[in-house]
Amino acid sequence: MSDERRRACAADGHRPLDRRLCVAPMMDWTDRHCRYFHRQLAPHALLYTEMITAAAIRHGDRERLLGFDPAERPLALQLGGSDPAELAFAARIGEAFGYDEIDLNCGCPSPRVRKGAFGAALMAEPERVAACIEAMRAATRLPVTVKCRIGIDDCDDYPFLRRFVELVAAAGCRVFVVHARKAWLEGLSPKENREIPPLRHDLLRRLAAERPDLLFVANGGIRTPAEVRDHLAHVAGVMIGREAYQNPWRLAELDRALFGPGAPVSRHEVVERMAAYAERQAARGVPLKAIARHMLGLFNGLPGARAWRRSLGEGMIRPEAGPDLLLRAASRVRLPDAPSPELTPC
Repeated sequence: MSDERRRACAADGHRPLDRRLCVAPMMDWTDRHCRYFHRQLAPHALLYTEMITAAAIRHGDRERLLGFDPAERPLALQLGGSDPAELAFAARIGEAFGYDEIDLNCGCPSPRVRKGAFGAALMAEPERVAACIEAMRAATRLPVTVKCRIGIDDCDDYPFLRRFVELVAAAGCRVFVVHARKAWLEGLSPKENREIPPLRHDLLRRLAAERPDLLFVANGGIRTPAEVRDHLAHVAGVMIGREAYQNPWRLAELDRALFGPGAPVSRHEVVERMAAYAERQAARGVPLKAIARHMLGLFNGLPGARAWRRSLGEGMIRPEAGPDLLLRAASRVRLPDAPSPELTPC
């Protein structure tokens, strides 16, 4: 991070978060159990919640929506909404729950988000986004950031992106996480919006070069340590999405590449930690499936990975399934050039 960018972050009166490795907010995926799992893989990553609407926080079960294990930190709360007062209220509650940052979703193109007049549709209303940022910053001492696309529909040129960022930055936002694809608000499914529009990381790099006073995090199509290092030569951080979920061990590889040796020692050690976590959660009435469903890809590419997925997939849906299922399933996977470790059921 450049000195100018460090000063920009410090100007908000908070300790800068390390954004070199972030895990994307993913609906129906990055719940509290997924995040605890990801933390075992990547001790240094900045994690994000699923998008939670400001209205849900005002009217819903806040402990269920916002509760998390302290081990998940550093952790950002991503909010959805377009009403400044409601978002300010939600940001204040998020701070009280102990989050490290508040992020506003301006990038999700799903129909239900569009129906609520927020997500990627907000990129067409940068003045509204600016008003939301101002209200949220007035309500909390935490950093308030924005996750957006490079554009929407036919508004996908560089001047559109630059104007959006300039207006929102003028309201006090200093951090922008940019998915380097535009979003089609009509005609493409959310899945297609993650794959069909071409990646344009060049637009983000140009913006980062022109605005060294701001922090930019690149998102979209980033998988390998070499790709991460290439992006970090231009921006403050990278955000990994589907790759982190579908091939979780990639997170451990990226964490080691960026931050050096450290936990976890092996995939089997991660399973042991998650079995202990599952036992604690079982005492609170959490079924194993809520945890194990996030772990199916842990052994991808290794002999026995199919047996791991089958054992977990078939076993976790049974009412009696307990943490020992994780250990039994993992014992069927042998790491290359290493004996399968002894895994003792809880």
